[in-house]
Amino acid sequence: MSRRKRRARVLRRSLLLALGTVLFLIIGLYVYFGFYFRSHFFYQTSIEDIDVGGMTAEEAVEELRLEVKDYLLVMQDRDGNKHQILGRDFDYDYKPFGEEEKLIEGQSSFFWPFHLAKDKKLEMEKSITYDEDLLKEAVFSLDCLKEEQMQKPQNASIQMTEEGYKLIPENQGSYLIKDKLYARVKGAVDAGENEFTFTDDLYEKPQVTAKDPVLSECMAKIQSFFGAEITYDMGEDKEVVDKSVISEWITVDENYNVSFDENKAASFVQSLASKYNTYGDERKFLTAKGDSITIGGGDYGWVVDKEAEREQLIQEVKNGEVKTREPLYSQTAVSRNKNDIGSTYIEIDYTNQHLWYIENGTIKIETDIVSGNISRGNGSPDGVFKIVYKQSPAVLKGETYESDVTYFMPFAYNVGIHDASWRNGRFGGTIYKNSGSHGCINVPEEIAEKLYQTVEKDTPVVAYYRESVKLTAENTKIANSYSYYDEEKEKAKEEEARKAAQEAASNTPPLEEGQRIAEDGSIEPIP
Repeated sequence: MSRRKRRARVLRRSLLLALGTVLFLIIGLYVYFGFYFRSHFFYQTSIEDIDVGGMTAEEAVEELRLEVKDYLLVMQDRDGNKHQILGRDFDYDYKPFGEEEKLIEGQSSFFWPFHLAKDKKLEMEKSITYDEDLLKEAVFSLDCLKEEQMQKPQNASIQMTEEGYKLIPENQGSYLIKDKLYARVKGAVDAGENEFTFTDDLYEKPQVTAKDPVLSECMAKIQSFFGAEITYDMGEDKEVVDKSVISEWITVDENYNVSFDENKAASFVQSLASKYNTYGDERKFLTAKGDSITIGGGDYGWVVDKEAEREQLIQEVKNGEVKTREPLYSQTAVSRNKNDIGSTYIEIDYTNQHLWYIENGTIKIETDIVSGNISRGNGSPDGVFKIVYKQSPAVLKGETYESDVTYFMPFAYNVGIHDASWRNGRFGGTIYKNSGSHGCINVPEEIAEKLYQTVEKDTPVVAYYRESVKLTAENTKIANSYSYYDEEKEKAKEEEARKAAQEAASNTPPLEEGQRIAEDGSIEPIP
């Protein structure tokens, strides 16, 4: 045999030996890992995202137990606040039941080469144990379940605000239902969840929402009134009845029944009358002599017809009308400005026994007069009046007299301006004090004629005394005279004051030396 052949044979034997050795090793490794994976998980294997590759069942149990012991449940309420419960607070633990061994037994261990490069996720029923009483205690101890931290839900309602009645939406509040929350937490723990957000069903809900049909109907009724806006033209001023005012006239009971309080509407009309009625009011008056006097009484001025105005206003509000108008008056004056007398009027100065007719601010007629006899209690009525009518000729009648006059212009009950031929041209001065009329204002006939031809019905008449007088005649009472003196009423007041003083005196302790009774009935030292 040649050397070359011998060398080839040796090389062939060596190769076969090497191949056999490798094959033996491979088979050995295959068999080794085949038996190894009969008690160990394949590599790249996980249970519930926990890597258990290469672990025995016992080792996997310990790994799972470590993971469970760090259990944390994070919860978020609907306000965005977060709350948490730790597993160790309620003895959360992993309890094996042999499922791990079953997973290893089901691996087909001698097929391990086919699983080397593949991730495998296994699922199994994890056996979790915990103390339910401790879990409930942990849940009920959460800050979000403390009474001071929770807010009860508020029902939607209709409330009176500064802007009138408004629909106030419901407030969901933050009041959790403890038992429901515990059941939800327990479910999350049982399912191994690590987080969840509180759902609305865990909270107490308002029983009445803004969409409630009763509230909707109530607001619709209220809005039907709010559509009205009545603007009163009061001359220099305006008064508006709008939503803000009407709100005060509407009553909503606990069952959301809407009623319109007509009495409150009447109160508004009364306030309107109180503010703008000028009947009998005191006024500052600039006289023809250039000085200013205060005069009140009489029957002149604006008077709101409260009953008629109330009825019309209520109807307009209920109809939702929008308009600008004057109130309904039972009596009117010349001007709707604060000076309701205007610039055309008759002025009578009883003290100076003089009369002026002023037209548009200019004196057109003036004369001396003779007015009511003061000494006989027939003083002429003072106040602000107006010409009631004009009559020519006229017969003036009283209990003790009857006089024919050519021109008569009454302004205060049966008192008026007229000619007086029996005066023989004597007017002015102090005649009225002892030889005055029964109350009427006597003027020369030619003046009476001019006034009759010039002055119109309803022209204001301003009549005044410059000194204090006491008018007691019946016509001055009826005419609401500024200086009317009710003797009986004043005597009653004086008697009442006298009795009060006597009573006070009877209750006053005896005076000591150096003391006296003061004007107010108290005791004071003598200075």
